Amino acid sequence: MNLLRKTSSLAAIAGVVLGLAFSWSETAATANSQNPIADLKLPPGFSIEVWIDEVPNARTLALGDKGTLFVGSREAGKLYALSDTDGDGRPDRRIVLAEGLNRPTGLAFRNGDLYVAEIDKLWKLPGIESRLDQPPKPVMIRADLPDKTHHGWRFIDFGPDGKLYLAIGAPCNVCKPEAFMAGPDKLEFASITRMDADGRNWEVVARGVRNSVGFGWHPKTRQLWFTDNGRDMLGDDTPSCELNKVGKTGEDFGFPYCHAGAVSDPDFGKDRSCSAATAPVALLGPHVAPLGLEFYTGTQFPAQYRGDVFVALHGSWNRSQKNGYRVQRVHLDGDRVVSQEPFVEGWLQVQNGSESVSGRPADVLQTPDGSLLISDDLGNRIWRVRYTGK
Repeated sequence: MNLLRKTSSLAAIAGVVLGLAFSWSETAATANSQNPIADLKLPPGFSIEVWIDEVPNARTLALGDKGTLFVGSREAGKLYALSDTDGDGRPDRRIVLAEGLNRPTGLAFRNGDLYVAEIDKLWKLPGIESRLDQPPKPVMIRADLPDKTHHGWRFIDFGPDGKLYLAIGAPCNVCKPEAFMAGPDKLEFASITRMDADGRNWEVVARGVRNSVGFGWHPKTRQLWFTDNGRDMLGDDTPSCELNKVGKTGEDFGFPYCHAGAVSDPDFGKDRSCSAATAPVALLGPHVAPLGLEFYTGTQFPAQYRGDVFVALHGSWNRSQKNGYRVQRVHLDGDRVVSQEPFVEGWLQVQNGSESVSGRPADVLQTPDGSLLISDDLGNRIWRVRYTGK
């Protein structure tokens, strides 16, 4: 790694900012962690490669208008910018825009500006893509987000309506979430909310959502779809994690009374029936921890993939036999789920009863050429999937 320069400080966010640019060999990248590519499996005709290595705790992805890939992290507390300066389709420059942040997992790019959500704060970096060498002073959008760390890491994105959507997870495994702010804003735990780009006019879009760390909009219906992590401590096989879609503003998806559409909570289920909540459009499996999702709208993949949803299943942490650790393809007919299957798997290996994990997919992003990027916050890298078959 070659240390080439330092960027100016973003003291208002982190106090310490360090810019790094580096190069690496293809052999070194793909051989890291005992050649992680060797164990990965994809459908025929698809290939996967390490697009960039050495991005510690790479988690959320957002693409700028000029091709800059912004990457958020959780435990690392860093915000990265990745650039392809030589035009070969792979990033050769990494900049750490800020570090020491409070789990900056929420990223959204719009009109040249990057929005960054920590647990308790929401910032905007205006015109950042044109100012990577001299980052602008961050603009505070909101400083009053909940400071609870349990399910406190954020996911944000702009919807087709121009509003900024933000997930606020429940501050518990299972509990009755209550509004933490009185007045017109009425911010609620266990919800997905939306607001104007300047932080005003908050509105609850979906409630009864335990912990969503990924959402997107159907390319035709423009309905919001989101992942939700199921509760723990009910055993290995229940409840399932969920994929949901929002049919109307303020819709209730059941938490904490009902899980996975039909599992009544042993503590709170007596207070409300599952019939009062909207059921998931797909069950993704117990404890698989679904995070980012992406609707595929490109033309590089075969036509049967167009309109499908790719979901990053981060993987279980408290199951006796691990589950998840793959990217799942959810096949749609219009806006109806008809099937699902693994798309990329192999980060979880089981041999002679022993389990090993080489990576944990966290987010999925389609690039302009129709490839898919997959962040891996355990392997500290970003993968690229392309269709190379006939």
